[in-house]
Amino acid sequence: MPHYARDCMKVAWPLPAVVMTLGLSMSGLSSSAPTPPALPAGWQPRLAALLPATSQTVTLLERRPSISTVELQLRVASVGGNPQALQQVIVNAARGLQPTYDERLGISREDFKRYVVFQEILASTGKTFRLAVTRDANQITFGDGPLMNGVLKGVSIDLKTGEMRGPEGFSARPTSVTPSTAPDQGLDVRSGFQWRIAGSNATSGNGVRGTLSLLQLTSGRVVLSYTRTSMIRRSVDTGELIVEYTR
Repeated sequence: MPHYARDCMKVAWPLPAVVMTLGLSMSGLSSSAPTPPALPAGWQPRLAALLPATSQTVTLLERRPSISTVELQLRVASVGGNPQALQQVIVNAARGLQPTYDERLGISREDFKRYVVFQEILASTGKTFRLAVTRDANQITFGDGPLMNGVLKGVSIDLKTGEMRGPEGFSARPTSVTPSTAPDQGLDVRSGFQWRIAGSNATSGNGVRGTLSLLQLTSGRVVLSYTRTSMIRRSVDTGELIVEYTR
């Protein structure tokens, strides 16, 4: 089961192979991140309010496999399928067992396979810690600490421009995240920001491809996640960290 804060994998590859893995150009200095659209008015106060405070207490989240039966329940109800047969499928899915087809559901075997969806959800590990982060009126900077595994180390965000900069030497501007409802994943997003960072420098041996997300949920909680493949002086490090907190 993959964790949002799993141990980072560190290997040393020849530069061309690393750059190709990152999907980046090998010619000199490059950045493949497109220019994002302009942010709506009033975004600076929202960004500052969502980002963690200095030494913010957070809860570590992880990915867990899940079987979604929401679409199946709607489909079976619409055709008047057997409630007991449906309940057995739901119970098996909740236990992590492979649901089996039952003709009493009133749908075809093909429909059954289409409506039973395998996915990953976010779940709390129950582990809390203080995030290694400092901020002032102009900038927020992440460090490293227990359970962080170096994923956010050296990442900073300018509170005036919204620009994110990583230790590899590349930057990205944020885009707005639109409200969405994803009950199967436990996420009901009210608003947020996302940064997609990508770039490489064949001379220095640095490169990065990653996504930083800052999501405000309707519950008032905030989810901060960063998934990236980083290369510094030709040493590759792949990591992912997701935490949840209240501001």
